Amino acid sequence: MKVVAWACALVLGPALGMAGEAYRVDPAASEVLIQVGKAGLFKFAGHTHEVAAPIAEGRIEADAADLARSSVTLTFEAAALRVTGKGDPPEDVPKVQEAMAGPKVLDAARFPQVVFTSRKVAGKAVGGTAYDLQVEGDLALHGVTRPLTLPIRIEKAADGTLTATARTTLKQTDYGIQPVSVAGVVNVRNELDLTFRIVARPAP
Repeated sequence: MKVVAWACALVLGPALGMAGEAYRVDPAASEVLIQVGKAGLFKFAGHTHEVAAPIAEGRIEADAADLARSSVTLTFEAAALRVTGKGDPPEDVPKVQEAMAGPKVLDAARFPQVVFTSRKVAGKAVGGTAYDLQVEGDLALHGVTRPLTLPIRIEKAADGTLTATARTTLKQTDYGIQPVSVAGVVNVRNELDLTFRIVARPAP
């Protein structure tokens, strides 16, 4: 999933003194988590699921002369999303994983990738090397592409490493996914809560 996105803030590179430079997202140092909640009359009978969405690839181009030419793209492999098991009985994890990747939810076989591409960045410095940003872009998920705006905090370390953190909510139905229902009384919430910590380093 998503999500997306979060390192989008890194397109503000020119404002941080990184004119004309390229950055690559470090998947091993980055983390995207999705909280799948419950709804319905008997929601207490279900479990909240946590899903980890590893970033397959991410690249940022920053152009100091023309901010509009700056860009970021993040790619996720749908089949790589994994149920962490937090909040789930161990015996339920394989079933939840199968349902998530299957045709009723992600349908990873038909829609193998989730991609976020930024279009616009605005923001302000909040002291030192920290910035609060509003990042606009497009999220392609489950065969549907929709605009997505994210509030992001970005910080630059002394070695040039960028760290972006963000929180957002997505509606499954916005992307053609119907929330799973069990007997019509224990439902998965339509809204998914996402948290991001994206780390990017200067590209060689």
